[in-house]
Amino acid sequence: MKNIFSTSTDMSSQRSLLRALGWTDSEMNKPIVGVICAQSEIIPGHMHLDMIAKAASEGVIAVGGKPVILPAIGVCDGIAMGHEGMRYSLPSREIIADSCEILLRAHGIQAAVFIGNCDKIIPGMLMAAARVNIPSIFVSGGPMLAGRVHGKKTSLSTMFEEVGAYNAGRISADELKDFECGACPTCGSCSGMFTANSLNCLCEALGMALPGNGTLPMVYSARLALAKQAGEAVMNLLEKNIRPSDIMTAEAFKNAETVDMAIGASTNTVLHLIAVAREAGLGKEQVSMDILNGISEKTPNLCRLAPAGEHYIEELHEAGGISAVMKQLYDAKLLNGDVMTVSGKALKEVIKNAVNRNEEIIRPVASPYSAQGGLTVLKGNLAKDGCVVKKSAVDPRMLKHSGPAKCFDSEEQAMQAISGGKIKAGDVVVIRYEGPLGGPGMREMLTPTSAIVGAGLGDTVALITDGRFSGATRGAAIGHVCPEAAAGGLIGIVKDGDIIDIDINACSLSVRLSDEEINQRYSAFKPLMKPVSGYLSRYRNSVTSASDGAVFKK
Repeated sequence: MKNIFSTSTDMSSQRSLLRALGWTDSEMNKPIVGVICAQSEIIPGHMHLDMIAKAASEGVIAVGGKPVILPAIGVCDGIAMGHEGMRYSLPSREIIADSCEILLRAHGIQAAVFIGNCDKIIPGMLMAAARVNIPSIFVSGGPMLAGRVHGKKTSLSTMFEEVGAYNAGRISADELKDFECGACPTCGSCSGMFTANSLNCLCEALGMALPGNGTLPMVYSARLALAKQAGEAVMNLLEKNIRPSDIMTAEAFKNAETVDMAIGASTNTVLHLIAVAREAGLGKEQVSMDILNGISEKTPNLCRLAPAGEHYIEELHEAGGISAVMKQLYDAKLLNGDVMTVSGKALKEVIKNAVNRNEEIIRPVASPYSAQGGLTVLKGNLAKDGCVVKKSAVDPRMLKHSGPAKCFDSEEQAMQAISGGKIKAGDVVVIRYEGPLGGPGMREMLTPTSAIVGAGLGDTVALITDGRFSGATRGAAIGHVCPEAAAGGLIGIVKDGDIIDIDINACSLSVRLSDEEINQRYSAFKPLMKPVSGYLSRYRNSVTSASDGAVFKK
């Protein structure tokens, strides 16, 4: 296996530039493997990715390849949360996909190891892998260990909720400082089943990562060994010409969605799986919000990790990881075991020896936490094109709820009301103009949901939005309402006091308005367009609905 620069005299000029990098004659003749690394000093989950990249490069070298480390950007959603920076998180996904495509295509790269960890980085890289379609493998940085405060395990979601508790006068400033210093004790992606860890787990389910990718903690030395194995594996993929299009098939996405339901992953996975599927050439009939409830109805919820429960990713790893989850689903005939994976083997071969070591962390299919999956898509006059809720993280008392709307045109307005004690038991908080178009950028809103829980209202107050939530959110938090307010969605004409009916078991979200009243309100309705500039202006002009994955128009 040689590269396009190796022998042709037409490439002598290009080789002269490679020699300027110090390449030897031997290296000139080896396959070039791009190791795309999103290391940075601002994201806890990315601070040691340079070590992961070095280990992956060693794996490539061990079996005869020439690795080249290439950069990728990233946004830490936790640090960006609650201010203007969050508008850039989801839009960064498209830049990551574009830049990875550019780097790989422009430099004649023959195979790729993608190394990211957090939120938009992984789906952006998956989108690029699908586009470029060269042999590719994913290896994440891994999760951080859970924190410990006052003898109890904690995470970032705990931290946000404690801020809400402090604002409600339920804890002191000194107690809040204890949580601040103990919630995030190591590098790595935040320790619960939040968006980053959800996606790293689903990379295994898609077949794009080796076992352990989603659950092996970042601080364990075994993470370096996994990276070396990934470097070796991508060379095997190159030799056998196994590409993302051979792995990310319709059946693989169905597997991923099934695992998604079983582990109770982040609502953001719905957004990202649709986006990646479109890049993989799959249509709405194969991957869309409309088919998720059908998968959920057949899939038992086997895991209740933070924020839905008291367990953390490190415990899932000790229990057998995603392979153990998939083995149970496969034995129950809920997964297709014949799909190809980056190991070069069919999924059933990869998971055949997996063992569930803790039936409290990974429940058996016969005795799940619930008979249906962890996510639910709701529809109704308030969400004609759908919306999504993490059902497994909703207090059972809030699965069916009716209450008066309290409407806000931004996250900031809602936070002022919540912090000021203006939200009461029974209310339905409506936050609009935070969708892909209206935000723009579809901000995650962990701050208001955590403030509601921290104020002791998690079992009496619901929140709906055309924006989205962090994977760390729990409670009756319903996001991705489509169409969004800025696109003329009904959420834009809801007024304070309108009664909103939520029935999560019945997959329904509606507002009690007659057709006559709706038409009357629409006659005077003009969607709000927030002033933006720079990339956000270009993003708003290009982005599609969340129901389409918030991808750019083709």
